[in-house]
Amino acid sequence: MDQSVAIQETLAKGENCTILNDVRESKLIGLVQQNNEHALFIYSHRRMAITGDDVTLDEIIPISYDFSVVEVSSPDELAVVDVCEQYPKEEPKFDWLSKYQRAHAANNSALKKEDERTRGDGLHERYISHFFKVLQTQTAQRVKSEVRDDLIRNSQHILSNKSQMLGMPQFGLRDNLIKCELLKNEDAYTYIKNYSFFLGTYNVNGQSPKESLSPWLSSTATPPDFYLVGFQELDLSKEAFLFNDTPKEPEWMLAVYKGLHPDAKYALVKLVRLVGIMLLFYVKAEHAPHISEVEAEIVGTGVMGRMGNKGAVAIRFQFHNSDICVVNSHLAAHTEEFERRNQDFKDICRRIQFRQDDPTLPPLTIMKHNVVLWLGDLNYRISDLEVDDVKNLIAKKDFEALYNHDQLKRQMDEEVVFVGFTEGEIDFQPTYKYDTGSDQWDTSEKCRVPAWCDRILWRGKNIKQLHYQSHMTLKTSDHKPVSSLLEIGIKVVDEESYKRTFEDIVRHIDRLENDCIPSVSLSQREFHFQDVKFMQHQAKTVTVYNDGQVPCQFEFIPKLDEPSYCKPWLTANPAKGFLAQGDSVDIDLEVFVNRNTAPELNSGQQQLEDILVLHLDRGKDYFISITGNYLPSCFGSSLSTLCLLREPIQDMPPGDHQRAGEILLLQTFSFLQDQVNDPETDKPQEIPKEIWMMVDHLFRCAKKQEDLFQQPGLRSEFEEIRDCLDTGSLDTLPGSNHSVAEALLLFLDALPEPVIPFSFYLQCLDFCSDSSQCRQIISMLPQCHKNVFNYLTAFLQELLKHSTYNRLDVNILAPIFAGLLIRSPTKQDITEKRKVKEFFQHFLVQTPSDRDIHHKLPE
Repeated sequence: MDQSVAIQETLAKGENCTILNDVRESKLIGLVQQNNEHALFIYSHRRMAITGDDVTLDEIIPISYDFSVVEVSSPDELAVVDVCEQYPKEEPKFDWLSKYQRAHAANNSALKKEDERTRGDGLHERYISHFFKVLQTQTAQRVKSEVRDDLIRNSQHILSNKSQMLGMPQFGLRDNLIKCELLKNEDAYTYIKNYSFFLGTYNVNGQSPKESLSPWLSSTATPPDFYLVGFQELDLSKEAFLFNDTPKEPEWMLAVYKGLHPDAKYALVKLVRLVGIMLLFYVKAEHAPHISEVEAEIVGTGVMGRMGNKGAVAIRFQFHNSDICVVNSHLAAHTEEFERRNQDFKDICRRIQFRQDDPTLPPLTIMKHNVVLWLGDLNYRISDLEVDDVKNLIAKKDFEALYNHDQLKRQMDEEVVFVGFTEGEIDFQPTYKYDTGSDQWDTSEKCRVPAWCDRILWRGKNIKQLHYQSHMTLKTSDHKPVSSLLEIGIKVVDEESYKRTFEDIVRHIDRLENDCIPSVSLSQREFHFQDVKFMQHQAKTVTVYNDGQVPCQFEFIPKLDEPSYCKPWLTANPAKGFLAQGDSVDIDLEVFVNRNTAPELNSGQQQLEDILVLHLDRGKDYFISITGNYLPSCFGSSLSTLCLLREPIQDMPPGDHQRAGEILLLQTFSFLQDQVNDPETDKPQEIPKEIWMMVDHLFRCAKKQEDLFQQPGLRSEFEEIRDCLDTGSLDTLPGSNHSVAEALLLFLDALPEPVIPFSFYLQCLDFCSDSSQCRQIISMLPQCHKNVFNYLTAFLQELLKHSTYNRLDVNILAPIFAGLLIRSPTKQDITEKRKVKEFFQHFLVQTPSDRDIHHKLPE
């Protein structure tokens, strides 16, 4: 329902209102126009604003003729909502506002007292500051205005918008049941209408735009309805990698805007970026009112599963009655790393979750959408062919024979990744790798084998591909851009059919509610998770069957005095939902111990025990018991504890309680050991043997390894390394150099007390510019912490001696290790990150006092 109607009823004749935002705290902001003068009207409302009686005018802000209104949803995202460019010769007088100001002044005092009592001082100022910026400098804003055109408003949704149809608060507690039935009967009130979607992907290799993108973006005969344009490697600088900040974003954004089809007017709906992975979403202006529920998410799959040099960005939205999700990903590189690419894909699908407008509904995963569009530099290569053989097949345009050696085709045929996805026929030559600025294949020393790295796939019904092609005329990068034009059948609501269906459902639910209460049965009520390990998922399934006579709404609820429905190492997916009569749902109960939960499980302060409470709306509660045993790990144990353990941590005496008690005793003893030197006790190791094993492996095998600490390893190899360290089953570590390097980073990240303890953090910030003071701080660390710090810095100094081969430098290593060795007890801001990096850089330049790495081995 368009709430601008309610505000319009409060205005005089000749005054027109456009809703700019309907946001939290029950506020509406309207841009009101009278001739060439404008003002912001701020209203409050206690329910859906239907008539003028439902809103109360709180404040009026007159706006001069030179202004722009900008919506800011986050510090990194700027979206122009409306731009008013009226230029009267005289400054506006705002005489027409006097009638509102007099009425407002009469009760302003009472309203102000009530407002201060309930919300504190300065609500309006904070509110406006958060959601709007009035920019007085027209020149600077005009650039953004030109780039973003008449960008999409935070539109009020018409009846055909599903969230508007189903989200009316007057339906109360029955609303979710009505939604469930409406979705089941969707075919009764919708029809299919085709729209064109232009999908484009381009790895720009860190370059700035040097040529028009029109040959790529305007390659269709008619203007498409939608543009979804993805970039990878937007910026390869270390600043972008570490701080997610780049000047390349506006450069490429402007290039895209200029390259859009000239025969239509487009609005920017959303921009999302993770380091160099960026996705832009444009739509024809006439379709903007039918777009809703726009959400964006990012996930890094680089080193430690978090760094954003690899990963994905995604946008989901609803168009008419169809849910659409678009993913732009950059997966792991190198021909032999196809398993890592498979893992990246699965991680992206698992970790990207979109919140829904309805807080009673669980987050949406990628695959829960009607249509999924996936594009990007997927990095799958050509296997089992020499470079000359590949080039010969390309010269003969025998793409079918070449495609049989494509890694992505093989993995899809084996149903390892992209199950249910479709890719159109590839009848263009590989898009990677070219000499920059030319159409010549890679002539560098590495002489990369050509490959179709850049791909576009889709999943869903009523989708037809009209073209799939590369664009050879663009030569900015070592990749060529790729585009696909899809015709997608969108579900559109027939208003009359919807009304009839809705009324039938409401009458049916009325009858059911009067007859029965909800009831379910559970397939199992007790679950035991055996031998849970650090960072290794375990999952079990409970099936919930609606054996009652009415649809039901279920949700896991917190127990008394507990903040969440479960312990932090446990999740239930979905945690809430709806069941029609006779339907069932499989709920995955997942146990995952990470760096946050491992320390207390290692020490025995927590056990794998919990009880879940499954609550039915208007029904009873059901209880599910969760138990398990956790295998202690060096990951998540303290340095002092590990220095006291001469045997692997899992070689302690059997029995969970005895083992946990001994670890806890060791932690207590390690504290006393720092205070008192008892000659009768065994002397602790200088450093934990686990750190020595990982560093020694890297020192012997990986000093010349390219991209060390920047390229992630395989999860399966990390699990083997973890088990080796925890059990002592092998004398040498398994896995690749990259997997061992990532294991070392994960180990440091999981320490409950970092190498430089939290108590020294502020001193590190204060003296980050003074090398001698920094070294003085290190000299005051507890002995085992100081030993580990010196050992690691000596190793990193050794790596830097081989930078010709491994391509490492201080600017790469300092921020990676500084963020792990010097952690803040609270969230770091960018300034703190830079200071921590500066502190650690002092120790990567070897001084005469630094001892050789071989003198730092544990006894």
